[in-house]
Amino acid sequence: MAVSAGDRKVYSFKSVGETNVEFLKRATQDEPGIPVGLVTPLQFGRSNSGLLRMHFNLGDQIKDNLRNLIQTNHGERLGLYDFGANLVELAFELGAEDADTEAIRRIKVAAGKYMPFVNLQSFEHFNEKFDNEAVARIGLRITYTVPQANLPQQMLEVTIFSAG
Repeated sequence: MAVSAGDRKVYSFKSVGETNVEFLKRATQDEPGIPVGLVTPLQFGRSNSGLLRMHFNLGDQIKDNLRNLIQTNHGERLGLYDFGANLVELAFELGAEDADTEAIRRIKVAAGKYMPFVNLQSFEHFNEKFDNEAVARIGLRITYTVPQANLPQQMLEVTIFSAG
């Protein structure tokens, strides 16, 4: 875009863009390989992803699927009423031994049914309070392995509820 100041023009470097060669080089470097699955939440794709962004790494796809399984409550997945760990009703009780035990049981049952290849290792809840002490983020940290995919120990942090 040119800005006219009397008898001279000032151009912004942002208006130049990139050449076709630069664009193609950037597009092919972003996500090499064959897509494994969709990134959630859904996002518009770029380069060789197509219409929607895709995972190109099996470990990333498994982590995304496990996060979705843990955050989903019964009745939220059309056609699969019992899909999910159904943890929202336990969100404000996490930290008490009974609630933690029930959350671990629900996650274990859901993962055993829908992702039996995931070996769950540890469970930790967290409750992060912010400046005014009335707003908190309640969530879980789960460590797991996937031996069949040669994935060493991974950690997943899931937010169950943000309260205020």
